[in-house]
Amino acid sequence: MSDPAALAERIGAAFPTLALAGRRTLERIASRAIFRQVSAGTQMFGERQPCSGFPLVLSGNIRVVQRYPNGREMQLYRVSPGESCVLSSSCLLGRTQYPATGTAESDVELAVIPPDAFRELVVEDSSFREYVFSLFGERLASLLALVEAITYQKLDQRLAALLVRRSKDGPTIAATHQAIADELGSVREIVTRLLRSFEDRGYVELGRERIRVLDAKSLGELTRPAG
Repeated sequence: MSDPAALAERIGAAFPTLALAGRRTLERIASRAIFRQVSAGTQMFGERQPCSGFPLVLSGNIRVVQRYPNGREMQLYRVSPGESCVLSSSCLLGRTQYPATGTAESDVELAVIPPDAFRELVVEDSSFREYVFSLFGERLASLLALVEAITYQKLDQRLAALLVRRSKDGPTIAATHQAIADELGSVREIVTRLLRSFEDRGYVELGRERIRVLDAKSLGELTRPAG
């Protein structure tokens, strides 16, 4: 997309907060941004790599994970349309390397603001600066919620909550047991055992790389603390 005006329109449509900042801010962003199309499965960035720019996701999803020496992964968050990657902003502002890995879960379209242009916008445009700093607050809250869940919730409660959340888009969830284990910071064998227990109770139906939620209400009740 070589037309800055068209890119400004797409950014404004995907990012209501930036659209509220006005046409001038959108045009400044679009004039500096590079439009990219990325195929599903592409690694967007990796650990110990320098940040190549600030991404504004227009379509598709990016999964950001922390990988450990034993091969396990912990999903930190997803970046969906209308969202940006807080690790990218952190690395750009701190001039540090990525501490995690980001992979395109689907075909992705995004506008990437190069590092120097990003820093200029943060300094010169108050609306853009407020948007970037608001990212830190939002992601910090979600990461604290993740830490709390891992610390205090049992794995069966967290798995039930994940299934209820994912089934809101439709009862059939396309995911492997390993992918779910990675998202929960667990191991596949334990997740498989819990899923089979849910199936025995009639809450889900398991298939090849798919889980069909049959009783979201009962799963939701599992997420509530006992007593």
